[in-house]
Amino acid sequence: MPALKWTDADEIGHRLHQADPGADPLAVRFIELRDCVTALADFDDDPSACSEGALEAIQMAWVDWAGRDQ
Repeated sequence: MPALKWTDADEIGHRLHQADPGADPLAVRFIELRDCVTALADFDDDPSACSEGALEAIQMAWVDWAGRDQ
């Protein structure tokens, strides 16, 4: 599987949901979200290249994946 980058919001959101399906993505602060993303095994991007827009996209993708279980 190719390495994950900040622009892979949907896949990252999916991986975060798989890692903690009971989590409320909207309760995760951006600093915590950044740390969760950079801790993913396949994540290989510059941590300093993170932006608020990238984190928002990841969070919304995570919300979408969480909503599919309901």
